[in-house]
Amino acid sequence: MRTVRDDAGDVFLVVKESGDSCKVRDPETGEETHRNRADLEPVSGESPLATSARAIPEPARRILTAAPDDRALGLLVELRERGPHSVRHLLDATDLCESDLLGLLTEFRAGGLVEETTVMGERGYATTETAEDGLALLSQD
Repeated sequence: MRTVRDDAGDVFLVVKESGDSCKVRDPETGEETHRNRADLEPVSGESPLATSARAIPEPARRILTAAPDDRALGLLVELRERGPHSVRHLLDATDLCESDLLGLLTEFRAGGLVEETTVMGERGYATTETAEDGLALLSQD
């Protein structure tokens, strides 16, 4: 497998090569077509496996990348279902220590999954639209 791009800039995975043609798969739709090899150029710096991951919608991929375990994923779910919450509430309501909680919230902020807000006059966090879309995809809401 390798990642290629056509003249229009669309990215594909080469699944089979034969003579002057290639059987390619669109990573987002899964549709397979045959293309002339001369019309395709290799995409450097992108793993074919990373290209294949495009089958999963971006909001869900962000969550899968940012949430290292079930506790982290649960934190996002709780923020979506019952949030926004203050940091104080999250420390009291979860089994996360302050360091772990703030580390996860920092990762989630960097991934565009949570945003800082004010809850009853205290610093708190709420899920972003990206997190809500991703969680909906993952939980089939």
